[in-house]
Amino acid sequence: MHSSKDNNTFESIIEDVSNQKLKFNSKTIHGGQQPDKGYGAVMPPIYQTSTYAQTTPGGHMGYAYSRSANPTRTALERSLASIENGNYGLAFGSGLAAIDAVIKLLKPGDEVISTNDVYGGSYRLFKQIFEKFGINFHFIGMQNVDKIEEYVTANTRLLWVESPTNPMMNIIDIKAVSLIAKKHQILLAVDNTFATPYLQTPLDLGADIVMHSATKYLGGHSDVILGALVVKNKELADQLYFIQNASGAVCGPMDSFLVLRGIKTLHVRMQRHCENGKAIAEYLVKHPKIEKVYWPGFENHPNHRIAKSQMNDFGGMISFVPQGSSKEDAIRIIEKLRVFTLAESLGGVESLAGHPASMTHASIPKAEREKSGVVDALIRLSVGIEDAYDLIADLDQAIG
Repeated sequence: MHSSKDNNTFESIIEDVSNQKLKFNSKTIHGGQQPDKGYGAVMPPIYQTSTYAQTTPGGHMGYAYSRSANPTRTALERSLASIENGNYGLAFGSGLAAIDAVIKLLKPGDEVISTNDVYGGSYRLFKQIFEKFGINFHFIGMQNVDKIEEYVTANTRLLWVESPTNPMMNIIDIKAVSLIAKKHQILLAVDNTFATPYLQTPLDLGADIVMHSATKYLGGHSDVILGALVVKNKELADQLYFIQNASGAVCGPMDSFLVLRGIKTLHVRMQRHCENGKAIAEYLVKHPKIEKVYWPGFENHPNHRIAKSQMNDFGGMISFVPQGSSKEDAIRIIEKLRVFTLAESLGGVESLAGHPASMTHASIPKAEREKSGVVDALIRLSVGIEDAYDLIADLDQAIG
């Protein structure tokens, strides 16, 4: 995984630190950060202000108005860029606000190819908001990368990828998709919410844009709503910064502070999420009353080989279908859970259970949902960092 041990000499380590070439575990804490210049505060202060004093019109200390930029948000954006191996980070009021900014790069008549197994909120934004403005969306299975080019036209401007997907845990070969994007001069955006940069860094695999619902694993404590974009290219960053400022869907300083604090423990939390996820996936797959389990760590999982090559571990998200395969069977189980909490969202320290068909993916028509496997009996688990024994015992009593 992300070991801090290597064979570097002391001199090269010092050089890496001075150039911010830190290992991942160190970047979560120090990446893009520096003590506050005012009083040396180790944690960036919460600059709870809307405006800044100027000595003359345009004469300020780097900040004029907090919609355009805020020092606390800047600290977060630098951290986001660091952990994703990007050059520019942008923070928004929510994950959907971040996606909204990406689609605003397009114009009427442009086309987007998206994975069909996509978060319901993304689908709703694409279909019910942006299609009205003349942007066309195609939802396809991307597990077989060879099929993507069949949908590429002269109007295709963006490929939208989730990997692992929500909630079917499908794995998409990001590097292979990036080759298609580059061949046709199309932007590639990857929703990295499920994996986080602890498990994979899509920019290193050829993506142009990485998106996060930082509400989830990056924040990690179910106490903030925030979205993020990270890019390497300056021209693309400038376009997105313009949209961020002009549209104004930014996050506040307190929310920026909370996510920055969450990032500092991302590496230790993700390690436990992965350990617990593996234990629960192995428990479920052996259970006689469970029909199907979706988790990319299984060797027989479709594209397991790709997951193993582009990810450092397999994460804490699991979906499963109980025996009987009815909506009632699924709801009976999740209503009996006591350690897992029945709730929207994912990625917090506490374990959550949800019913995608009536919660996160309710905005997708039933026929469309079921084409990608999101059946009424499907249950999605966000495995937290509690003791795995307690989590398994809770599932055991609920499944019966």
